[in-house]
Amino acid sequence: MLNWWQNIYSSFDPVALKVGAFSIHWYGIMYVMALLSAFFIAKWFVKKDKIPIKEEVIDSYFLWAELAIIFGARIGYVLIYDPNRLYYLTQPWQMFNPYMNGEFVGISGMSYHGAIIGFLVVTWFYTKKFKQPIWLLMDLVALSVPLAYTFGRIGNFLNQELIGRATDVPWGIFVDGVLRHPSQLYEAFLEGIVVFIIVYIYRKRKKFDGELICIYGFSYSICRFIAEFFREADIQMGYFAGGLTTGQILCVIIMSVSIVLYLHLKKRNGQKKTTKSKN
Repeated sequence: MLNWWQNIYSSFDPVALKVGAFSIHWYGIMYVMALLSAFFIAKWFVKKDKIPIKEEVIDSYFLWAELAIIFGARIGYVLIYDPNRLYYLTQPWQMFNPYMNGEFVGISGMSYHGAIIGFLVVTWFYTKKFKQPIWLLMDLVALSVPLAYTFGRIGNFLNQELIGRATDVPWGIFVDGVLRHPSQLYEAFLEGIVVFIIVYIYRKRKKFDGELICIYGFSYSICRFIAEFFREADIQMGYFAGGLTTGQILCVIIMSVSIVLYLHLKKRNGQKKTTKSKN
């Protein structure tokens, strides 16, 4: 059984289905499952916790947000990780071209941090345009994203990408003859399940809108920072001072932003309560 697991990549096809010239990868299926599950988890929490957000708002907002996540993730990958970024910057439409030399190859290369930026920009525009409570919506996202995100990391594992560092642990996976950590699954557990548990438990202690998205940003960054120690750095990026990866540096930034935002919202909430008590 252990031997089968260690050599799973030698017998597993990342392509789930072929329809003519089109290949549907397991990664693509997992990505769709992640987007859909986030939407339905959000609806479930609205009903369960009686969150004052109308159903039609969830429908339209999540459509906007998930499109922004896809575009942001792809653009973010090109700008942060892709060595051919100059080519894409001069021909931006090629970022979303699924064909190469006339052959359908799909679109690969997505960045979580790029997705975050796309999500934040569209959320700001959406709430301004439709006059919706931005921090309440973002708290709902904090509850709905973590479990859905697990599908994305499983997709990375099935697509045989974002491989782990070399190891001698018995549950390692052979990649090109080298035993490596199944770091994608570590990330699925830490960044998905563990973060969900943290946000889920804390939600009942929430004191102000926006608190959960701050908790999510901070806890995700901690979990991702830890997981990066088991993940091989992107070959085109390498390691930075102290052996840190690009992902870890970005996590420190998000962690810092989450703390500053938390303190700002907490202070603003305290000021509102003081004003109300005086009135």
